Amino acid sequence: MKYLVTGGAGYVGSVVAQHLLEAGHEVVVLDNLSTGFREGVPSGASFIEGDIRDAAKWLDSSFDAVLHFAAFSQVGESVVKPEKYWDNNVGGTMALLGAMRDAGVRKLVFSSTAATYGEPTEVPIVESAPTSPTNPYGASKLAVDHMITGEAAAHGLGAVSLRYFNVAGAYGDCGERHDPESHLIPLVLQVAQGRRDAISVFGDDYPTPDGTCVRDYIHVADLAEAHLLAVQAATPGEHLICNLGNGEGFSVRQVIETVRQVTGHPIPEVVAPRRGGDPAALVASADTARERLGWNPSRADLAGIVADAWEFAQRRGN
Repeated sequence: MKYLVTGGAGYVGSVVAQHLLEAGHEVVVLDNLSTGFREGVPSGASFIEGDIRDAAKWLDSSFDAVLHFAAFSQVGESVVKPEKYWDNNVGGTMALLGAMRDAGVRKLVFSSTAATYGEPTEVPIVESAPTSPTNPYGASKLAVDHMITGEAAAHGLGAVSLRYFNVAGAYGDCGERHDPESHLIPLVLQVAQGRRDAISVFGDDYPTPDGTCVRDYIHVADLAEAHLLAVQAATPGEHLICNLGNGEGFSVRQVIETVRQVTGHPIPEVVAPRRGGDPAALVASADTARERLGWNPSRADLAGIVADAWEFAQRRGN
């Protein structure tokens, strides 16, 4: 099978592209490198440096499906620059859907997010939970989900949206290398490496056991396996939405303590003000993914996720 992976030079996209290659598929990565890295594209994948708005230049009927990761994803930035997120995440995806329609490519797997739910009324979160994003990033992803639903109903697209919770860990030569970095685990590992003096804890007065935000961490390799299953499950005229997570939440301070244990380094903390748009707790119910995709994450241990990320960070540091 032949797949277009948009945003395949980024963290999650590159790991999914690698899994597709290992499964014997032909992979074409489309990325404008605004946040991705050319060296992140797996060996064996074809690479096009370009924007998703121009996907019609390269998409044709030889492609079996599109796996769409190309998006801006920084919650804090989306609060101060919402127009950037509406323009790229929504406008870019609209152009991509049009290109797919014109080319007759009728399968899509979309990288959505738990941020679509906002502040949940119930934990763990199920797909039928109310969607009320607390930041423009989550709102832009929810808007795309609505677009995909309409595309499936009107034009027979078979689509699966995967709403991730917090992705972490590494897979071979593929790991987190955001610039600037904003994700908790790699930031704490930078403290262990001596690349920053302390880790900022954004708010310690949330209604959680230790006052810090609680998140559901999922290993990036487990996430990638879900995408391969989702391509197979995509059904013409249906838009399936699945949460992906381990069903267990860890607080910011629990993550920091786990990094201390894995690396053997002291990790100084500095309490900082809350970030706008951060929900107190996001934990997934992944029952739909298990039932509809046959997905069973096998790397749920937080220490193991941190250890893989630490190994990748050390290799990069060396």
